[in-house]
Amino acid sequence: MEVLSHGTLLDGRLRYRQFRQGYRTGLEPVLMAASVPARPGQRILEGGCGAGAGLMCLAWRVAGITGIGVERDARTAALAQTNFNDNGLDRLRAACATLPDLPAIADFPLQGGGFDHAFANPPWHRTDASASPDPRRDIARRVVANDMLNVWVRSLGRQVRHHGTLTLALPAASLDAAIASMRAHGIGSIRLIPFWPKAGRPARIVLVQGRVGGRGDAALLPGMTLHRADGHFTPEADAILRDGAPLDAG
Repeated sequence: MEVLSHGTLLDGRLRYRQFRQGYRTGLEPVLMAASVPARPGQRILEGGCGAGAGLMCLAWRVAGITGIGVERDARTAALAQTNFNDNGLDRLRAACATLPDLPAIADFPLQGGGFDHAFANPPWHRTDASASPDPRRDIARRVVANDMLNVWVRSLGRQVRHHGTLTLALPAASLDAAIASMRAHGIGSIRLIPFWPKAGRPARIVLVQGRVGGRGDAALLPGMTLHRADGHFTPEADAILRDGAPLDAG
């Protein structure tokens, strides 16, 4: 039996379990959840949802949303559903599938466009990088094909309605490919939100958010410094990571 760790999200507001070994949830799902401009009653899709942290944080901030998380690893998808249920988030569901394939359920109409927003933290480790000794961590982080980011953008973007948003959390090295892929698939009005680990350091995480059918110019937003010099979170980061505050993506 695999060992689980028992923790919380948003300063104890949500109970959260994840596998002790393998891929561990970082800051990206919480930051993405803060940036999605969802409203009550809207439908949200997350690609590669892991144990469900992103959808849970978004559902806590915006009551009344319906969310589906797609996860490649069956055991992780089952754990995400357990986390949803344990927190009374009965409008969230996890489904096991590997993008670009999606579950054969009514939530994914053949013509697409069934969701108001989608978000994901796609795998980004190169195909020739050293493999992780833990298979689940390798699945979560490794690019298995050279066009994998493009596949995720196309697959998720197709499910979003006109003028809905697609948000990706990526390393800075993937920005060129992400922007080109979004534009190739009709996603524009792109906003870039960098996150610096400390003042004066290069950004390690960048959120890329575009609108399906958007025609506006790309914009680089002010971004956020995550840690103070002493290693503690900045007040701005604390507001998101502990209090579930929204992040304005413009």
